[in-house]
Amino acid sequence: MKHSEAFDNLCNEAKSRIREITIEEVKQKQEAGESFLFLDIREDHEWMQGRAAGATHLGRGILERDIHNLAENQEAEIVLYCGGGYRSALSADNLQKMGYRNVFSMAGGIRSWREAGYPVEQ
Repeated sequence: MKHSEAFDNLCNEAKSRIREITIEEVKQKQEAGESFLFLDIREDHEWMQGRAAGATHLGRGILERDIHNLAENQEAEIVLYCGGGYRSALSADNLQKMGYRNVFSMAGGIRSWREAGYPVEQ
């Protein structure tokens, strides 16, 4: 998807302040049984079309408002993903501003997850 220059700039600024994690690293965490909150922050209709196995849904529109319901502990490890890694970078930046200290954005989003053949749920 082609984004506007302003949106790209906004995302790049956010990415300079956050940590990204690869799809391979997320899959390894799952396989090792590590405990982390794997959040799909896409829109409801995107979630309904399939999601990464093991993910929980909390749309970007309500993420900041409702994150405390899923992660009361601000030290909790949270991995966010969206379609391609842009919205999750913006969201990770916001969660850090809210005091969460162990937040990651999954680079490449669900698009890269699917391309790698990793498990998805309907």
